[in-house]
Amino acid sequence: MELYDELVARGLIAQVTDEQEIKKMINAGKATFYIGFDPTADSLHVGHFMALCLMKRLQMAGNKPIALLGGGTGMIGDPSGKSDMRKMLTKEDIDHNIECFKKQMSRFIDFSEGKAIMVNNADWLLDLNYIEVLREVGACFSVNKMLTFECYKQRMERGLTFLEFNYMIMQSYDFYMLYQKYGCNMQFGGDDQWANMLGGTELIRKKLGKDAHAMTITLLLNSEGKKMGKTEKGAVWLDPNKTSPFEFFQYWRNIADADVMKCIRMLTFLPMEQIEEMSAWEGSELNKAKEILAYELTKLVHGEEEADKALEGAKSLFGGRGNTDNMPTVKVELTDGKIGILDLLVNTKLAPSKREARNLVSGKGIAVDDVIIEDANAQIEINGEIILRKGKKVFLKVVV
Repeated sequence: MELYDELVARGLIAQVTDEQEIKKMINAGKATFYIGFDPTADSLHVGHFMALCLMKRLQMAGNKPIALLGGGTGMIGDPSGKSDMRKMLTKEDIDHNIECFKKQMSRFIDFSEGKAIMVNNADWLLDLNYIEVLREVGACFSVNKMLTFECYKQRMERGLTFLEFNYMIMQSYDFYMLYQKYGCNMQFGGDDQWANMLGGTELIRKKLGKDAHAMTITLLLNSEGKKMGKTEKGAVWLDPNKTSPFEFFQYWRNIADADVMKCIRMLTFLPMEQIEEMSAWEGSELNKAKEILAYELTKLVHGEEEADKALEGAKSLFGGRGNTDNMPTVKVELTDGKIGILDLLVNTKLAPSKREARNLVSGKGIAVDDVIIEDANAQIEINGEIILRKGKKVFLKVVV
């Protein structure tokens, strides 16, 4: 199976502007493509995971990735898919986040000479002259057409700032600059980025002529990614200091039955022949599929050693072997060797407040060393360590 057909089979490609030409270039390893990442936090998260895996797949086939860090666009924020305006970040915050992104991306993409490049759109966006932009770029965009796109229509009723309205122009300008500076002939993005990407393709052709060879492809990146990576405790980060390898493993081990094969197709590098065999699995076999998914992704993000530890920790936990060495651990302070269950839940961040903690206890959702706690006034004694469980899937080791 050629690469483009494999991307289709894995469920990644949603729509393209010139399928035959794109297919030809990707399969031949002739695409120089970019995907943008706005540095809105100090770590990449699971929502970025699909994009990084895609870049790795394409690079392995000889195509050249450009990782575009949004030092400029990150100062405005993309309104696509947002119900409210994004929190404004300082330049210092953005620069710090970019440095964090660089380290994490290097685990997925080979940035050695000629293999891939990483650039920051602040290098051209921050020095733009406003009047020149209005004359040279603004004239290429129709406001009427922009307002027909879903990303803007959704926000019009609640309020769309002029600041955000310019995001499409800035993203389009990115492609225009990457095309000229680095020979970038293709752009990839999530299905909520389609309008912005079309704007870039049209800008290149309007400014450089219809023969300018720029193409757009949109994948099920962001829409699927937004469904992933959200837990009761917040986002699932790729930074091990934010989400431990064990927690990362457990997140994938506990996904819904309906999603496991979709995630295996989209995110792992297992051969399609093996995946097709797994597609027939049912019942308890799906738990094995989830374990394979969790192990493969943890190995990809955190390395084989950490994946082995996470797998062993999970098997020990659920198999009753009692090895808790690789479980996420929280330290607490005790008074007279004990702590109230509500305080314990709040201190370990399994509950945001005592009210929520009380609801968890009354709903029989909390267990200590596999014993369900039903009394909200219970005092928990800790001699060495305990295993605190929330529901059936969230475990913490608590030590003094």
